[in-house]
Formats: sequence, C-alpha cells, structure tokens
Amino acid sequence: MDVPCGKYEELKRYIAEKGKDGVVIAFSGGVDSSTLVAVSHSVLGEKVVAATAESPTYTPEELEEAKRIAKEIGVKLIVVETDELSNENFIKNPENRCYYCKKELLKRLQEVASELGFNAVFEGTNFSDLNCHRPGFRAVQEMENVYSPWAATRFTKEEIRAVAKKLELSFTDKPANACLASRIPYHEQITAEKLVRIGKAEQLIRKITGVKQVRVRDHNGLARIEVAKDERKLFCSDEVLDEIVENLKAVGFKYVAIDVEGYRTGSMLLTL
Repeated sequence: MDVPCGKYEELKRYIAEKGKDGVVIAFSGGVDSSTLVAVSHSVLGEKVVAATAESPTYTPEELEEAKRIAKEIGVKLIVVETDELSNENFIKNPENRCYYCKKELLKRLQEVASELGFNAVFEGTNFSDLNCHRPGFRAVQEMENVYSPWAATRFTKEEIRAVAKKLELSFTDKPANACLASRIPYHEQITAEKLVRIGKAEQLIRKITGVKQVRVRDHNGLARIEVAKDERKLFCSDEVLDEIVENLKAVGFKYVAIDVEGYRTGSMLLTL
C-alpha cells in the first residue's frame, strides 16, 4: 500500500504545529508509536522525546525492544515507572480498564513534558482503532495538550505500516501487541502473579515454537493459547505440545488449552 503524498504531508504539518514547543511521545515499541516517533523526530528533531513505561503490565523484553527501536530512530528515550496495580479501579478489571491505565500514563507524561519545558504529549491511537473497543481513548480526549496524530489525520493501521516501510524501519511487520492485563477476562481481578505467569508463558511459547503472534488468555489458571491462524501448524507435534504443557504448568497454570479459532483482537469481549 502506498500512502498518498498529500496525506503524509498533512501528518507532518499536524506534528509540526502541535509539537512546535516540544513533545513527549508515549512509546511502547509497537508499530504505531514507533513510526509516530520516527516521523515526529524527522519533523521536530531534538524537540521530540520518547517515553516508555516500565510497568508490571509489560514484560522486561518489551522494554528492551523499545530501547533498541529508540536507538534505531536516534531519539532520546526516557523510561518512566507506572504502577497500575496500586489503582483499585484498574485491578477490578472493568470493561473500561484501559481508561484508568491510559489516564495514569498520560498524567505521568504531562509531568515529564513540563519538566523538559515541552508543551505537548502525543500518543499512537490510529484511525482504525476508533472502530474498536478503546476506552483508553476517552482519557486522551479529556486531557489538555494531548494529541493523537494518526487518528487526527485519519491514518489506518495499514497506512502506518506503509509509512514505516517507506522510512525503511526494521519493525514494519512487527505483530500487534497489548498489555498483559488484556489476557485476563473482564471482572476477574488483575494481580501481579497473573501478569508474571502470562508474560513467562508467552515468552516460553515463542521460544518453543518460533511463533510470532501469541496470546495466553488466563481464565483463572487455565491457559487458553491463541496464535495467528497461519501459525497454528507450528503446534502440530506431540513433542511441542508436551513441552508447552510442561512449561506452562511450571509457571503456574493448572490447565493448558489451544484455541483452534486462532488469534483475534478483542476476544475477551466475549466474556462480558
């Protein structure tokens, strides 16, 4: 897919206008936020700082990957600590859980921006996301000087990947990801123990199978494994299945199951 030149120029004008007094960008290391950082850095230079959260809802490996990508882009990276597990509204895991997480992160990034003498905060919601269950976007809309350049200029996920490809960035085909809390059914309490075993389980499955897209949904100790449909064949071996079961039980799961329907976003909405 090619991105229309006019649309790309509109994006750069938006970034130049909103970020003219300096901007901190919420940076997860995913395709959306990473490409936003790359484009913003090309427009604003040293007026851009990327900020990554060190949080129990993300694995240490994801933090290291974010550091690698920031180095690739050449942008300054700040790591901020967040503690969603201290927020009672978050750990109760309601349908709008992401609102509380996003609100805390954006408040922290506003503080960072103020400390740097910057005026704006960017985040990576894209236009495609607005058709999905995105309670976190309400936090964006509520806060001053917080902007979503992709959504504002109507860039879809496919178009963002096209921009990353145009810029010859290494993460163009990186699979989508979400915080570990998204693996827990709504209204089941989020705990540090669950987050740790989910993170370890997904890392183990990647190592055992070589799969790129995986989710381990934690149904109160039952691991329901979702993988991309074209990667399900990587599980078609008794040896692989036995190794997965052994390793996932070792990190705390009682039962291990594979969802034959494969990976799809928002599957936890079916638990409501």
